[in-house]
Amino acid sequence: MNNKQFLLRGTIILTLTGFLSRIIGFFYRIFLSQTIGAEGMGIYQLIFPIHSICFAVAVGGIQTAISRFVAARIALKDEQGARDIFFIGTFLSVLLSLFMSWLVYHNSSFIAVRLLGEERCVSLLQLMALSVPFGTFHSCVNGYYYARKSTGIPAATQLLEQCARVAASYLFYLVLLRDGRALTPMIAVIGILGGELVSMLAAVLFILWDFNKASYQLSKMTVPFHHLKEIVTLAVPLTGNRLLINLLNSVESILIPGRLRIFGLDNTSALSIYGILTGMSLPLILFPSAITNSVSVMLLPAIAEEQAKENHAAISKTIGMTIKYCLILGFASTGFFFFLGDTLGILLFKNEFAGTFIKTLSFICPCLYLSTTLTSVLNGLGNTTLSFIQNTIGLVIRILFVLFVIPIYGIQGYLWGLLVSELAISGLSLFFLRKYIDI
Repeated sequence: MNNKQFLLRGTIILTLTGFLSRIIGFFYRIFLSQTIGAEGMGIYQLIFPIHSICFAVAVGGIQTAISRFVAARIALKDEQGARDIFFIGTFLSVLLSLFMSWLVYHNSSFIAVRLLGEERCVSLLQLMALSVPFGTFHSCVNGYYYARKSTGIPAATQLLEQCARVAASYLFYLVLLRDGRALTPMIAVIGILGGELVSMLAAVLFILWDFNKASYQLSKMTVPFHHLKEIVTLAVPLTGNRLLINLLNSVESILIPGRLRIFGLDNTSALSIYGILTGMSLPLILFPSAITNSVSVMLLPAIAEEQAKENHAAISKTIGMTIKYCLILGFASTGFFFFLGDTLGILLFKNEFAGTFIKTLSFICPCLYLSTTLTSVLNGLGNTTLSFIQNTIGLVIRILFVLFVIPIYGIQGYLWGLLVSELAISGLSLFFLRKYIDI
């Protein structure tokens, strides 16, 4: 199968799965918004920066390294080496995830009170920490199968994870109702733990089946330290980049409620606005990115394989096709969300603010979808430093808007910052890839 067929088939499979998963996710978010309310959604969203930091340290760079090096080994017909890479990378990743899980669990009070400024996050962080090793293993398995051009298994585990998340949350919701207890954001975090656990168990079964079918023997691993050096060499700077990006993301997320309070809102209103934006409006804007995310996942191993073959013409053609269709999707999405934003906010979330945010956010769609795929291309080419530079610049722009514009214009100032940030990231991506782009 050539790369064009691989990209098309893989993108279709992941997109269909992504859409189905997001449809389930939307009903789930509607359920959460009506169960724990806007303030509860805001409290729930506060733990995600910590969640992202854990995954950035444990698996962010290693998953990319697994995908890239396994794809390169397969292109060279080295099946033993491909599986050796997966084994070593996953072992390292799981060790890091256990450390991060322990760190967050035992410091949950300090993180919640001193960093997030919300004591109600303590128990949420502790439960979330338990899910990190499960999600880490699942991510490594996905990276392995993407490199093997086998998208069916990652797609199946993604859908299974979403279904398990919803089921776990709903069962816990029923238990709370039966016992007459308060409905808190813990409902959503139980869902995270349940989803990650089930998807990890499925990933274990799939990878054991693959290794047994190939009669893989760990004793035949000949150059483990060479493989480890390869993985670490790529993963360390990429992990450092992602960690810094996630730290900046965390700073941004933690600052928003506080700057809204400076604008004049009380604590409940600030958390509610934050919950509406990050838990309702942004996920809707990101819905079409099921397509671009699928393309991004398939692009990294495809680009890495063509680079290993020194096929620059194929890389250029792939990038050109990516830009074209991302822009078509982006402008179509802008029109759809702008003209139907108010209706969607009321219809889906019964919230006027959600509709206002959707209309404003609609203008970031072309740049948002384009930057996602072009960043994956940069990573596939091994240009992780350039990817880091552009993402850092985008985040710094957003943080500046949070610090200096939100206190004057409220949450609208943050929406403007998002637009300027995405324009900057997309522009830098195009500049860095200019030698591959035929204008």
